[in-house]
Amino acid sequence: MSTVKGFDISSIDAKRFTKPGEKLQNLRIDNNSTVTSITQTGEDQATLEYRFLANYVGIGMIKVEGRILIDGDAKAIVEAWSKTNNMPQDVANLVHSTVITNCLPVAVVIARDISLPPPMPPLPQMQAPKKSAMAAKDNRRNSPEIV
Repeated sequence: MSTVKGFDISSIDAKRFTKPGEKLQNLRIDNNSTVTSITQTGEDQATLEYRFLANYVGIGMIKVEGRILIDGDAKAIVEAWSKTNNMPQDVANLVHSTVITNCLPVAVVIARDISLPPPMPPLPQMQAPKKSAMAAKDNRRNSPEIV
């Protein structure tokens, strides 16, 4: 079983190709995490270099790069990577989850700074209940609804 022992961001690159205030039509945002290299750094440790990319197709991009230090069967991970350019499934799930969990909030802040929409689906909107004669009599319907 592998565990993450360290996470590091080494570079952030962001670009917007449109002018501020320009209407964004048919916006598509693709988020992608990629492992670019794996190196054994100890008997049970490996360092993985990653790239997270939020691609605003034709509108802009946010790229975050860095390293993850993992504990586990480093020799097997490095061997699998050197032979097939793949990691064992449990390690891949751990690594990509770690990258997304740590890089997505960074990309949200960067997107705000360069006037791009956040690179994630919109959060649910709260709607207050509508008042009606029946709802006034029934207090059970007074909680907000999430849509």
